[in-house]
Parts: sequence; C-alpha cells; structure tokens
Amino acid sequence: MFESIKIWKQQGGQTIPDVTAVTLPEIFRGRPTIKAEACVSGCTACIDVCPVAAITQSASSTISLDLGACVFCGECADACPTEKIAFTNDYKTATSTREALIMREGDVGPVVFDADAVRKEIAAYFGGSLKLRQVSAAGCNSCELELNACGNVNFDMGRFGIEFVASPRHADGIVITGPISLNMSAANDICYDAVPDPRIVILSGACAITGGIFQRSTELQRAFVERHHIDLYVPGCPPHPLTFINGVLQLIRTRKS
Repeated sequence: MFESIKIWKQQGGQTIPDVTAVTLPEIFRGRPTIKAEACVSGCTACIDVCPVAAITQSASSTISLDLGACVFCGECADACPTEKIAFTNDYKTATSTREALIMREGDVGPVVFDADAVRKEIAAYFGGSLKLRQVSAAGCNSCELELNACGNVNFDMGRFGIEFVASPRHADGIVITGPISLNMSAANDICYDAVPDPRIVILSGACAITGGIFQRSTELQRAFVERHHIDLYVPGCPPHPLTFINGVLQLIRTRKS
C-alpha cells in the first residue's frame, strides 16, 4: 500500500478530471476543415487518393467530405496542392444525425449536434446512467480496443454511469462496431431484439456507419442501419475514447420539454 501511495505522490492522478475540456496534441487527426477557396482547375487529387470515396465534388466544383466514411488517413490533405483540406485536433465529432457528418467548403466550426434529433425519452430514462451492450459485427478490433479504453483509469467512463454490460437484457442500448457482415447480421438483430425498449443504437467507427474500407464488399448486410433509427454516430477509424464519451454524454444530457 505504501508503495502505491508513493507512486501516486510521484505521478499524480491519472484520471482526466474533465473529459469535455481536453486539448489533444496537434498531431492528433480530428475534425477536418475545407477552405472555401476554389480548387486548382481540373484537380481531383483528394478524390482520387481517398480509399473510401469519402470526398465528392459537386457540379459547381465544391468539395465535401463525409466523416461517416472517412478513415482519417490524411492522404487527402497530403495530396492537395493548395492545402484546401486540413485536419484539426478537434475530437468532438460524434453527432445525432447522419447529415451533420458531411463537411462542406467553408465549414470551420465544430460538428453540429442536433438536439432536436434526440428522442425525448433518452434523457428522461438514461440521463443518470446508461448500460450498453457492444456488438462487434465483423470489426478488426481497433474500435473495440478504443471502446475498452473508455473504461480505463484515464477516461473512467463509469463515473458518468456509462458502462458496457455482458448481456443485452441488462442493457439500455447497443453499440455496433464493424461493417456488419452477412455472418454477423443475424446475431446483431438478435442482440438488438433482446434489449428492452426504449433502446438506443450507436454506430461507432467508419465501418459501422458506412462500411468503411469494406463498403463495396458483397459479404456485408447493411439492412439493420436502414431499418432502425440511429441515435448517435461516432466517426473515426477508430474513434478516440474522448470522441465516444463526449458523444454519449451529449446524447443522454440533452433534455427536451
């Protein structure tokens, strides 16, 4: 015990006191920005290099980037000759609507969390605590590792009453990671059906939101995402623990009259 006290005195507390006001290092690749200046005529370098087709160009030559598909590889920023696309260290990118994940030219502010899209019963029932069942629907385990880190001594998600549980019968909602393969689609449906109403659905990671790098695979079954209301989208490949925690806190703390 004395040795533990000695280490604590030397190193200080490891828990982040306020997970909503953390500044990550500049090297962290978070929310992108797209300058409003026109691209070089005929240039499609960022579109050509994107491995997940997250960047599109309209008929008027304006660029948009889909955070729901983006794997944050940074190749687009490196390929752009005019530095039109850049990545900030803003980790607060989780949102309540799919549309809010589309970044457009001139967008320099944070990703918008639409409070009107949050169901009234979420804060009413889960504002004090939230139990989640995580489903790895053919994920590579990177998103799963980051979700596991949410409960470690640094981020300590449990202090907000947010915890992962072993059974969907003990859960208030599910967190899906991975692109949802054919082999996992039935298991994913069974898990969802076992969660009592009103149940929350969270998609964590590019694979869960759009299929990620596997989006063109014939071995995916994405019908679940189309059939059910999604309460929270957490972009990233994988999402940072702070991205997930801040998104969930916004979701359960949004109170509506």
